[in-house]
Amino acid sequence: MAKNKFHDGPGPSQRQLRVGELIRRTLSEVLARGDIHDPDLNRMSITVGEVRTSPDLRIATAYVLPLAGKGRDDVISILARNKGELRRMLGKKTGLKYAPDLRFQLDQTFDQMDDTRRMLSEDRVRQDIDD
Repeated sequence: MAKNKFHDGPGPSQRQLRVGELIRRTLSEVLARGDIHDPDLNRMSITVGEVRTSPDLRIATAYVLPLAGKGRDDVISILARNKGELRRMLGKKTGLKYAPDLRFQLDQTFDQMDDTRRMLSEDRVRQDIDD
């Protein structure tokens, strides 16, 4: 396979970003509509913050967070339990040649933003910023 002459950086390619966003939107839609036949999963409101794909698009890692952070411990195991059905739904709805193997991780973005805000509001940091 020829090397992509437009992408030589360490970050994801445009194709990876585009497919990741397609999977994120589709996964969010499937979870919001309750298309999966698992009452535990349908009871939860889950936010899909980001989906990162491997360079060959065979593995997709979805960063998820339950609404209001309730049920953080259970959400990953419930999604993993239903990943076969979620993968089948993704294959149908996205039209990709291969439905990627799904992996789930908790989205830490909001926690990191809170930590950054807390750090920037400290007196010693604010003093450095004002100088």
